Amino acid sequence: MGSRAGEAAATTTSVQKTVVLVTGAGGRTGKIVWEKLKKQPEKFVVRGLVRTEEAKAALLVGGGDDADVFVGDITKPESLKPAFQGIDALVILTSAVPKMKPGFDPSKGGRPEFYYPNGGTPEEVDWKGQKAQIDAAKATGSVKQIVLVASMGGQDVNHPLNSFGNGKILIWKRKAEQYLADSGIPYTIIRAGGLQDKEGGVRELVVGKDDELLNTEINSIPRADVAELCVQALLLKEAQNKAFDIASKPEGQNGSVPTTDFLALFANVISKF
Repeated sequence: MGSRAGEAAATTTSVQKTVVLVTGAGGRTGKIVWEKLKKQPEKFVVRGLVRTEEAKAALLVGGGDDADVFVGDITKPESLKPAFQGIDALVILTSAVPKMKPGFDPSKGGRPEFYYPNGGTPEEVDWKGQKAQIDAAKATGSVKQIVLVASMGGQDVNHPLNSFGNGKILIWKRKAEQYLADSGIPYTIIRAGGLQDKEGGVRELVVGKDDELLNTEINSIPRADVAELCVQALLLKEAQNKAFDIASKPEGQNGSVPTTDFLALFANVISKF
């Protein structure tokens, strides 16, 4: 009797694992999300989507099953189906990345100019590519939540990031956010401040809305803290159907306490978009 009960419990635990696909898993923030989820095998079965075989190899350097990492192009929706089949949740970390035009000499003053490569513009990646991911998730019929990592600044059409390569990146990101909010799939939209390559878990996180944090000194956040928010959003129902800006206080600032209660953080968010 005890043996059967144990088998039943083991089966229940196995069924409760969430199959999560992390897109943009080869990027700096995406890789951290991938690694954090991999550290909780009792809760998650983790897949990654990257753009190239080289990115796949780099992601697997720290270990992992080759079959768990898929190569696909979000601007080619037909390439997404294998990665999306049978997933329960999706974390979107894809983004267009501007490149600096060659020939810039900082000693001569002026500002560098940027461009987006063909096939990698914000319209193609941050709008059409994210829309394709949302559509692919919806087509599975199994996805119960989508976490989208976005950026603060989406309400300011004159934000400097929009001028890079004339890509209007924040405008296209915002359009994808609205598409997700209207999709009918439970969602969490995390609009991060400036991303820092610093240690996570040692700062107090500050939630905002409508870009209000952009005009304060609290307007950046470590990538590792954004990654932790993605993981916690998958674990806590209080994060569903909410959108918020997020930044962090400087490490060790007087009176600040590192954020550990994510349930309270999500519960205090009231904005759905």
